[in-house]
Amino acid sequence: MTLAGFAAAWALSLMAAASPGPAVLMTARVGVTEGLRTGMWLAVGIGLGALFWAGSALFGLSLLFKAAPALLLALKVLGGLYLVWIAIGLWRHADEPMVEGEIAATPRSALSALRLGISTQLANPKPAVFFGAVFLGTVPAGTPLWVVGLLLFAVFLNEAGCNILVARLFSLPAARRGYLRLKSRIDRTFGVMLGLLGLKIAAT
Repeated sequence: MTLAGFAAAWALSLMAAASPGPAVLMTARVGVTEGLRTGMWLAVGIGLGALFWAGSALFGLSLLFKAAPALLLALKVLGGLYLVWIAIGLWRHADEPMVEGEIAATPRSALSALRLGISTQLANPKPAVFFGAVFLGTVPAGTPLWVVGLLLFAVFLNEAGCNILVARLFSLPAARRGYLRLKSRIDRTFGVMLGLLGLKIAAT
């Protein structure tokens, strides 16, 4: 694999990581409600989820989906419904009051944030399609395992890094003060957007 080919694969992964989707949406909300530390652990979980999809594509999962398309369909439906379930929870609790001290005082644990990040990424089968249909095409057959390892590490860094940046932006004091003022509207907006993404994933 040439250096140009490696750069192309890295750039494709970065563009996928930076594009809006359930992971970015979840990171934004966790950043504004629970702070940077929790958002960073969530981002690491999202990076690990992307690592799973990329590694699976490189080691044959895309071939399994081609051989058994019903498996991909089931994954899409279950993943989409999981996101809709999270969205319903956001909507139901949108009117619960929150004072400024609660935002920083009651974040979820690092392990809980890590699990949420992984499950959010795994619930979205779009990365499986991206890595299997686009990313995989940039990796020539016979690429040495150490190069594949570097590519997977780059995928993790892209996903985790982009989402840490999102968490940082949304954990800034101005963003958090705005959330306090408009909590109900913002939570419902997050819920609607996440629900629509979940329905779109399940239906396409």
